[in-house]
Amino acid sequence: MYGLLAEAESHAHGRAVEHVHFHEVGALDAVADIVGVCMLVERLAPDLIAASPVQVGEGFVRCAHGLLPVPAPATAYLLRGVPTRAGAARGELCTPTGAALLKHFAKNFGKAPDMVVDRIGYGMGHKQFEALNAVRAFIGEDAAAPGGPNGAITELRCTVDDMTGEAVGFASETLMRAGALEVAALPVQVKKNRPGLILSCLCASEHADEVAALLLRHTSTYGVRRYECSKYMLDRRFETVSTDYGPITVKHGSGYGVNRVKPEFDECAKAARASEAPVETIIRAAMNAADASAQSKKEAG
Repeated sequence: MYGLLAEAESHAHGRAVEHVHFHEVGALDAVADIVGVCMLVERLAPDLIAASPVQVGEGFVRCAHGLLPVPAPATAYLLRGVPTRAGAARGELCTPTGAALLKHFAKNFGKAPDMVVDRIGYGMGHKQFEALNAVRAFIGEDAAAPGGPNGAITELRCTVDDMTGEAVGFASETLMRAGALEVAALPVQVKKNRPGLILSCLCASEHADEVAALLLRHTSTYGVRRYECSKYMLDRRFETVSTDYGPITVKHGSGYGVNRVKPEFDECAKAARASEAPVETIIRAAMNAADASAQSKKEAG
């Protein structure tokens, strides 16, 4: 983003990029805007970001260089090739920082795509205009298709027939501590009619080499097979709800026409031990609290 801003300022001032000085876009609030949006997009990891045509406003804006027409020169340069309109409000509606963010992240500009909306967010401005001064963001799924794979994972496998149960358990614990997401031991019949195990390990692709080396080190296998897999994942978020037995974390999963809620079992078990209540009672209390929380948010709009 700052590369785009430097290029725009370079063009506006007619000087080399290395001689550009950031004024407003170098202020801490602009840095926070850019870093915050980057962190948000990384966490949301959307397949596509689309935006409406950009309303730039009209009139003049006062900045470090004096009174400039709207859109400011750097903003106008950044929005080349992007649909824009003045809008009804007088004043600067799109800053160079906002233009750089849109230019970098948005792949489509135009009317809203057909989508099944899951969540909506609002960012409110401080200036008062006739129209609502807000940015509104929708997150959801493409309505034109039921949805294909939305993630990837690596599966590592090896076959062993000469390890004790204790050694297999130790290897599994070692792999989980090293970043494996899941380890399973599947009973199979191997060569010479021996009973054996297929050790299956799921991990992120960037950790596959490290985890494969641990499989070779902590098992008796002479080789590890690697499979790159697409996967279908529900969008997950966590919420802490209050119950008569203490706070309980609840996991929400949504996507592909599915909505799922599940309390974290370890926390329910801990609350059950502390209160001497059945764990099913704790789970039911957490589910009821989650339902009440969802209803309250729905009524709040």
